[in-house]
Amino acid sequence: MNTIAAIATPLAEGGISVIRISGEKAIEIAEKVFAPVSGKPVSEMKGYTAAYGEIKDGEKKLDDGVLLVYRAPHSYTGEDVAEISCHGGLYITKRVLAACYNAGAEAAQAGEFTKRALLNGKLSLTQAEAVADIISAQNEQYLLCSKAQREGALYRRIRAVSEKILTLTTLIQAWIDYPDEMEDDFDGNLEAEKLIGVIGELTALIDSYDSGQLMRDGVPCAIVGRPNVGKSTLMNLLSGTERSIVTDIEGTTRDIVEETVMAGNIMLRLADCAGIRDTDDLVESIGVERMLKKIDSASLVFAVFDGSRHLSDDDRRLMSHLEGKDCICIINKTDLEQVIDKSELSQFDEIIEISAKDISAAEKISEAVSRRTGLGRLDLSSGFIANERQRLCIQDAREYINQALAALQTGVTLDAVGIMCENALERLYELSGENVSEAVIEQVFARFCVGK
Repeated sequence: MNTIAAIATPLAEGGISVIRISGEKAIEIAEKVFAPVSGKPVSEMKGYTAAYGEIKDGEKKLDDGVLLVYRAPHSYTGEDVAEISCHGGLYITKRVLAACYNAGAEAAQAGEFTKRALLNGKLSLTQAEAVADIISAQNEQYLLCSKAQREGALYRRIRAVSEKILTLTTLIQAWIDYPDEMEDDFDGNLEAEKLIGVIGELTALIDSYDSGQLMRDGVPCAIVGRPNVGKSTLMNLLSGTERSIVTDIEGTTRDIVEETVMAGNIMLRLADCAGIRDTDDLVESIGVERMLKKIDSASLVFAVFDGSRHLSDDDRRLMSHLEGKDCICIINKTDLEQVIDKSELSQFDEIIEISAKDISAAEKISEAVSRRTGLGRLDLSSGFIANERQRLCIQDAREYINQALAALQTGVTLDAVGIMCENALERLYELSGENVSEAVIEQVFARFCVGK
């Protein structure tokens, strides 16, 4: 393959910038643009060594910096790699990259370094996708999960399931080709039980998709309640800033105020909605309608009630809209005398009592969110489905195994069962990258940044 180069750090002013070169001519190109002050040729540098020196374009000195050398196959891409660290100015960074081009390197495409790591057997496809997830992670929990993916967590789960399917496929093929040489009879009931186990494992993986999406993108969460129950105070508490206007005047919040906040290690896409009440104010009534729509689209609802007041008709109207929704009931204003009848809130499985003016309330809310979403109990090392491509592959594999199971149970010929199992294996191998088309690879790396 050709030798490629790209800026591997963000294109912005900083202390240093790194230009990465990878390919069979990486060391040769680095030698043209970098001169160690020691006088030792770059071509004689061993892998995992560094040198300080001058960066040049032809005979013109551009900067001084550091060169790191990695020798194949012990590098990220599996090829010879050279990384030049220069001062982090925009102009000088682009000039050093241009010098690499002038010395014979070609511009790297988005994700091409990781793509080469995949093609050279350094990463599986699921591990490569995890690299992009690590880069884009916006919270600690998703970062930890992505690191586990990068270390092969999902790949190992897929391999374990694939081995079980492959064992059955091989057994079926042996029975078809050499029936007289098989020592034992083919036990359809036993193999059906194994397929049921495989279906269970694939279903568990599919179920992990929603959790993965929530960890990556955040939990869509709406704060709802009648006016003046403390919704905006709660929003400001969780966001750590005066995001919503707080007054004693009912109907202050006319529209939805949105913010991304962290509840412990869980990211929430929080929406402070207009208070629910009957009103003749046109603008406020539009806000109420938008609030009701937000309830429908939210994965989690904070239903806020004023503990210092009895439930009103507006409270009960809100509760009717929350039937069947995943909710955390928040009884606010515990700093005041409590008169609310908690027995009227029996429809809620999760009820917490707080004063949104007390900063310690944030911890109570975080604990409730962890319990309600289940994200806090996830095994971060077990692997999960991180994107739609992976989900579709596993869904298809499960459907093929379901067909194989039905064929076994209805007495269809073994060759039909074998074909279904082979189809399932093909989809799982596509997921891991062991049997994948160029088009799929291009689709995966389209979301990568240049330089990675």
